[in-house]
Amino acid sequence: MQYLGISYELKHRPKLDPDFIPFGVWMNEYEKGAAVPVSIAVERDQGHISVRHTHIHGTPEMAAADYRFVERYMKFLLWSIGGFRVYVCGCGDIAKKLQRAYTPEGERAFDYDFFMKLYERPLEIIDLPLDACPAANESPRPIGGHLDGCRIGFDAGGSDRKVSAVIDGKVVYSEEVVWHPKTNPDPGYQYAGILDSFRTAASKMPRVDGIGVSSAGVFIGNAPMISSIFYCVPRDRWDEVKTVYDRAAAAIGDVPIVVANDGDVSALAGAMGMGCGSIMGLAMGTSEAVGYVDQDKNVLGWISELAFAPVDLNENAIQDEWSTDFGVGCKYFSQDAVIKLAPRAGIALEESLTPAEKLKVVQSLMEKDDPRAKAVFRDIGVYLADTVALYARFYDLRHLMLLGRVMSGKGGDEILETCKTVLKEEFPALYERVEVMLPDENTRRVGQSAAAASLPDIRK
Repeated sequence: MQYLGISYELKHRPKLDPDFIPFGVWMNEYEKGAAVPVSIAVERDQGHISVRHTHIHGTPEMAAADYRFVERYMKFLLWSIGGFRVYVCGCGDIAKKLQRAYTPEGERAFDYDFFMKLYERPLEIIDLPLDACPAANESPRPIGGHLDGCRIGFDAGGSDRKVSAVIDGKVVYSEEVVWHPKTNPDPGYQYAGILDSFRTAASKMPRVDGIGVSSAGVFIGNAPMISSIFYCVPRDRWDEVKTVYDRAAAAIGDVPIVVANDGDVSALAGAMGMGCGSIMGLAMGTSEAVGYVDQDKNVLGWISELAFAPVDLNENAIQDEWSTDFGVGCKYFSQDAVIKLAPRAGIALEESLTPAEKLKVVQSLMEKDDPRAKAVFRDIGVYLADTVALYARFYDLRHLMLLGRVMSGKGGDEILETCKTVLKEEFPALYERVEVMLPDENTRRVGQSAAAASLPDIRK
């Protein structure tokens, strides 16, 4: 196989998606012949800077490959780390093209708008010589794991909200309530639901010492800056959104509250259950949700929104409707991946069905060992193995924990087993280093809302 003059070989390919070009595999081959050093630095809040050093070819005949490599590499850094300023160092022509792409009218207008809303300032792409690249300033920080006292754990999902009352690490009460936050433009609706759950859990304990919240989105402190449960709230009411969790905590007694991304809380639950770190939690559901804790069970302060990070270089790949980009993770590790592949396997899905219902159709066929459904889940397993090679370039990965409704039943088993087989045969070093798994019993016992309860350190 070849793309932009770079050849790569693979024994296993997605049979229903033969034009898939795995970014990580291609990158490894691209870099073998690259000798011109370049660096990319991403700056985010509180002066934190992440720096990556790599190489390009730097020749006229490799100009298209060089641009595609740097453009995809930088995009991956933005969506894994997050930032409002990117320094592209040592490749001025490429930096200038990226400056044009990341504007309100440019090719990456969605990305520009997202990060402007997240950090409330325009996203800048800075062209610098190599020797002027800023120094790294990373600051991993501990997350949760506190079991003492009377705690509330809250998991804010898009279709239901879960709350647990936890006393000294033991769940004494738990409930799920259906709600519809994604379609409600009044943030008072979300606030009322959050407060109701807090009060319910509080009523099951003698006191409340702390509250931990797990929610989809990106947060600065406890403030949701981007969050799907406030999808319809107009930006001119976002000040109410940013204080919603702090206000709810104050209403039940002004107790300490910590809010964290639900992917990071999933990884925390794995760390608590397994007693180790370097864990990535990858949930395949409505979209792709990712969280990570390092070897010391710290979070990196990264956004890890890998749903919008590139995994496939095929420029004719299915586009994500929201970001308008091709080959990004949400189309490979979510129910959308199943829906995309099913017709190619010969499974007709009625247009009137919701995406969740379409997933259930394919899963029900898989439970009957239908070979068409097996082909769908097998291909997702191939996607996953090739993408482990990519994610391991940017995260110190030792354990990959697979979650979400796509991983349920026989379909999830097929994804897992295919991924392991492909890793063993294509990437033996990664196979030895990275354990790909479903949550174990200890992790399941910890649970998302109970792990969220462990977030605040009430001794402070």
